[in-house]
This record gives sequence, C-alpha cells and structure tokens, in this order.
Amino acid sequence: MSQYSLLSFVLLLTVCLGALPVRAEDNVLGTIKEATRQYERGDYTAAASNLDYAAQLVRQQKSERMKAMLPEPLPGWKGKEASAQALGAAILGGGVTVSRVYERESSTVAIEVVSDSPVLQSVLMMLNNPMFAGAGGGRLETIKGQRAVLKYDNEKKSGELFVVVASRFVVTVKGRPATREELFAYGEAVDYQVLEKN
Repeated sequence: MSQYSLLSFVLLLTVCLGALPVRAEDNVLGTIKEATRQYERGDYTAAASNLDYAAQLVRQQKSERMKAMLPEPLPGWKGKEASAQALGAAILGGGVTVSRVYERESSTVAIEVVSDSPVLQSVLMMLNNPMFAGAGGGRLETIKGQRAVLKYDNEKKSGELFVVVASRFVVTVKGRPATREELFAYGEAVDYQVLEKN
C-alpha cells in the first residue's frame, strides 16, 4: 500500500469513527481521569473545571433516563415529545427537570418531574407540612401511596397536582383546561416506585 493510499485509509477511518456515537459514560470517566491528572500536576483550576463538566454530563444522563419514565399518553390522548433539562450548580443550585405535554381535544395536561435541586428542599418542606400545603386553597391527597397537594380552580377548569416522591422529587401535573379526574389519571400514570430507585 502506497503512502498516499495509507494516508487516505487513515483519514477515512478517522471520519468513520468520528461518526460513531460516543457513550456518555466514557466521556464522564475520561473527563474524571483527566481531572485527576490535572490535580496531580497541581492544575487545580482545570481539574475543578473538568469535574464540574463531568458532573453536568452525569446530570444529563440522569435527565435522559428520567425522561423515559414519563408515562405514555392515556387512551384518547396524544403526547408530545418529552424534554429534559439539566442545570449546573451555578443556576439555582442545579438540578434535573423532565417534562411532557399531553393533549386531547381542548384539554392539555403537562407532567414535570424535578430532582437534585437545593431549591426543592423549601418546596418539599411546604408540601410535607399540612399547614402550608392546605394554605391557598390546596387540598391534601394521596396518590399511589405518595403525599400530594391539589390546587384546582373550578371556574377556570384548571389546576395543579403536586406529588412528593421519596423526599427527593416533586412531580407536578398541570391541566389548563382539564378536569380533576384528568389530573388524577395522569398523576396515577407515573411509576413512583421506579422513580424512587433513581
């Protein structure tokens, strides 16, 4: 094989390999290893930056996995594509949020799951305290063994259902417009046992 042909082969192989998907966990481990080397060299700024980057990659992985836990549309409903957002610690303390919107005729229901955010602690404290939860027209409920608070406006036919899961997640089911029954149906469609394990 001539030098020119060998060079062409290497370039082709590089392009093909670059087109293959790289596993996120490989990126995480590679970034952590690089941060370790930088730390050992005394380059603390670069090491900290890479560790922050690795943490963000882990949050992205978690958000993708949580996105798959959002329920499929109930019979007669259509579901939009689920979305995920992983924020770094610099933005409101960080956290992972996944959501999906469901539609049927004029009704719209959205499910949002939030985790890993320091801001959640104040929300969880309020939802876990019956005095705070009942304030502002909220009504205490239980969904599949989970504590929940329902706030519903009969005139506007809209409301929000907040479900606390394992003191680490808040699941919010919003309907505008939607009936109470539709909110509860989607609240019950979430697999809380699977969510608790994440």
